[in-house]
Amino acid sequence: MKLKTTLYIILFLLVNDQNALPEEFVNVKEIIPDITIELRYYSTNNFVGDTIPGYYANELILTKPTAKALKKVQEELQEQNLCLKVFDGYRPQQAVNHFMVWAKDLNDTINKQEFYPKVEKRHLFREEYIATRSGHSRGSTVDLTIINGNTGEALDMGSPYDFFGQESWVNYDGITLKQKQNRQLLQQVMIKHGFRNYAKEWWHFTLRGEPFPKTYFDFKIQ
Repeated sequence: MKLKTTLYIILFLLVNDQNALPEEFVNVKEIIPDITIELRYYSTNNFVGDTIPGYYANELILTKPTAKALKKVQEELQEQNLCLKVFDGYRPQQAVNHFMVWAKDLNDTINKQEFYPKVEKRHLFREEYIATRSGHSRGSTVDLTIINGNTGEALDMGSPYDFFGQESWVNYDGITLKQKQNRQLLQQVMIKHGFRNYAKEWWHFTLRGEPFPKTYFDFKIQ
């Protein structure tokens, strides 16, 4: 009986260890319980039009320093009755590999009109919309926007998340004054709390001094 109990305990520990996060990574809900998460690659609402390998739960995983910095952003926004909504955080390398395979299939353009209407799919690599490596896989990069704290409605940023085109560039001039102000608010509060932006994507930020600047992880989100 004791031997059987011991075997059950060992099996339990092995199963749970497989789901354990690497050291210095955290489920962001543990640090920011009220953050809104909508991982687009866990759904079909993305430029591929399908769920992406490596995303098996709507759980936001980031390095601990990134999550703590994001908490400061959330707290400052809440003073204005605003909140963060996150579309992507840590991204397994297997997901990046899937994007690479998808990009080479020129016949698969199911969501072209919504996400890349002005870009030929064969040019996605050349124009740096698809890459062989992503900062997301290092665990300290986030894609996000700002929402109304009461309604949950996203502020109008002038282009949708993951839209491939100049309309998504941070300083794109062909949007309204209010849309520019919304982008500036997001830029200012993120930069203030230790993030740097990516000029071609208003939603994309990486923690300065990230803990794994040269390591690309591939554990699953589950």
